[in-house]
Parts: sequence; C-alpha cells; structure tokens
Amino acid sequence: MLDAVLGYKGNMASAKAARQVGEYNAKVAENEKVLLQRATRQKEANLRKQSERLASSQRVATAKSGVQMSGSALEALRDTFFNTEMDAIGIRYAGSIEEAAKINEAAMARASASAQSQQYKTAAYRTVLQSGEKAAKVMMG
Repeated sequence: MLDAVLGYKGNMASAKAARQVGEYNAKVAENEKVLLQRATRQKEANLRKQSERLASSQRVATAKSGVQMSGSALEALRDTFFNTEMDAIGIRYAGSIEEAAKINEAAMARASASAQSQQYKTAAYRTVLQSGEKAAKVMMG
C-alpha cells in the first residue's frame, strides 16, 4: 500500500512539473516573440533612416548640379522611396512569420505539457487502482 501512495504522489508531482516546464517554455517563446517585434520595428526604422539619408544626398547632388528636380532625377528619388517601402514591407512580413512561429511554439509547449501531465495523472490513478485490486485479492484470498 505504501508503494501505491508513493507512486501516486510521485506521478502527481511529475504531472505538476510537466505543466510548469511547459508553461515556462511557452513564456520563453512569448517573450522571444516580443523581442522579435522590437527587432522588426528597429530594422524598419534603420531602413527608413538610411533611405532618408540617400534621398537627401540625391537632392543635394541634384541641387549642386543645377538640374531641376524633374525627369530622371525625380525618377531616381521616386525609386528610392518605392524601394524603401518594398523593403519595409519585406521586413514586416518576415517579422510576422517569425512571430507566428513563436506563437505556435508557445502553443505546442503548452499542449505537449498538458498531454505529458495527463499521462502522469493516468499513471498515478492506475497505481492506486492496481493497489486496490491487489488489496482486494489479499482480502479475498
């Protein structure tokens, strides 16, 4: 009977530990998602700063040359802005894919922990039931 109690308690403790580990892993993934969001925003801000520097130097070079901001000079400036926006969209898209992966990682950690916890609980109940069966056989036998 002592074995049954110890087995039950051990399996229930393991079930609790499995849930705690799963929750910890899920929180880590969620925190990583927040860091990815910040990194994505920073990448986009850096891209925009670099683009603004490029556009400014294009304007200065055009002004120094005495050419009006029209025609091919204007097209080059337009291309700079267009390419910046396309790159920014790419950065945001890549960031959203990484964020989705972290959300899924957190969900999988919780689901896996829940399944493992249930296995330990089932083992704990089985131990008690088997012990009860053995005790009944001893009493009848």
